[in-house]
Formats: sequence, structure tokens, C-alpha cells
Amino acid sequence: MRASTEWKDFAVIDTSGGEKLERWGDVTLIRPDPQVIWNTPKGPEWRSADARYNRSSSGGGSWDARSLRRDEWEISYGDLRFHIRPTGFKHTGLFPEQAVNWDLMRGIIEKAGRQLNILNLFAYTGGATLACAAAGAKICHVDASKGMVQWARDNAALSGLSEKPIRWIVDDCKKFVEREIRRGVRYDGIVMDPPSYGRGPGGEVWKLEDCVFDLVGLCAGALSDRPAFFLLNSYTTGLSPSVMAYILSVTVGRRFDGRVTADEIGLPVEKTGLTLPCGSTAVWQGEPF
Repeated sequence: MRASTEWKDFAVIDTSGGEKLERWGDVTLIRPDPQVIWNTPKGPEWRSADARYNRSSSGGGSWDARSLRRDEWEISYGDLRFHIRPTGFKHTGLFPEQAVNWDLMRGIIEKAGRQLNILNLFAYTGGATLACAAAGAKICHVDASKGMVQWARDNAALSGLSEKPIRWIVDDCKKFVEREIRRGVRYDGIVMDPPSYGRGPGGEVWKLEDCVFDLVGLCAGALSDRPAFFLLNSYTTGLSPSVMAYILSVTVGRRFDGRVTADEIGLPVEKTGLTLPCGSTAVWQGEPF
């Protein structure tokens, strides 16, 4: 497992009973986590958390604000800065475990010896976009949510990256890639973090397990003649790292020389010294690697 160990402004303090206690800057939050199936003792630090997200039996949930008196604050990861906002869906606008992938992509971009053109699909609030831009790449940031794209632009401004070559696109990711291929636009790197479930532009429901192979195959057609990487991330329990590696191997790997690696990613837990699993990532990387 690859763990994001370089955070200063974020930490998982403890985990127990389907929840995790986290520190986001100077704010502590309790949020549900389906991976936490153990019931270890909860210390007094749990009782002093600033807010807790409570699931509803009818779906969704809400925040018990406790001592939290602000709707937004900022945290940093190295030279990147992010607005944190607890949302009605338990999220905060950032997935800290992805920092290990940000670092990986930054390293590839910085060593490439040329400016890479990167496509970030399902790009959310822009963690990967900011990391790639800070490393010197050109980025096309695509998400179907106008609000999330604006949040990402705000994060870019906060990080001093507003003047970097970033295209901000509000669109359905699949249809955007299809148009880019028809237009002859190609990318040296692709990163995609699709949701487990989603709705298409016509309202149709789709499951990632049913769509991911065709989606990756489509996106492989948008790669340049000298691609540097293709990074596929998933929080879907049915998609193991080995399955994702197989998909990249028979799509991207059949067209270009390189190698595929895959693993779980996670976050260290302060109280136990163990690592909380937080999803899986498969990466095809072109030579040299």
C-alpha cells in the first residue's frame, strides 16, 4: 500500500465503529468510513471534535456542528492550498489520500524534459490539476459540476496558479473525450477518478464496474504518440488494484511500451500507527520510469 505520509495540515487521528476522526488544519471532524469495520475504544479526543457527520436512515445525512463556527477554512499541502468546506454529502472538497498520486505525477512531469499536456477527468476540486500545473504541465480540467469546477478555480487562485495554462471545462467527461478525439487533440498524460455511481447526460444511471473498461479504452485514443502516464483511481470496492491494472494493460499497455503498477492507497492513523485503506490506483507509465 502507498500511503500519503507528507501531510502537515491533515491527519487521521483515530478510526473506530464505522467512523474516522480527522484533523483538517485546526478543525477536527468525525466522518463515516465504510472501511472501518472494527470497534476499538474511542478516547476523549472523539468527544471534543468540532463537528460530526451523521448518516440518515432515509439516505444522506447532516452535520452536527458542535463547536464548529465557520463554513470554510484553508489547508496546505506543500505549495498547494485548498478551501475546505463540509458538504451535505459528508465530503470536505478534498481527498487527502490522493496526495501520494499528486507527488507521483509531479515527479513524472518534472523529469519529462518537455512540457506535458495533461487531461484530468472527473477532476473535482482540482487537487491533481494543481499538482500537475505546479510541476509545469498544461492541464485540461474536466468535471460535469459547474460548482466543483469553480471550487477548483478558487483553489488554483489560492495556490497562486491562476496564470498557469489550465483549461477549465464543465462537461460530461465521456462526451468531452469523444469530441477531443474528433478534433485531433491529444494528451501526454491522463488522470481519471470516476465516481462509483453516476448519471449520464440523459439522466441514465451507470455503475463504474460496467463502464470503466470502455471508458479507459476510449481515453487511450486521446493519448499522444509519446504519452508519459495514465493514472486510474477508484473507490469502488469491486475494482481491485489487479483488475484496474489488467484494464490498463489491455488498453494503454497494448498500444504503448511501458509498465503498469497498481496498489491500494491509504492514510496513516496516528493512534495506531497503521494505515487506513482509502481506494486503489493503477498507473501505466511510459519509458523512462
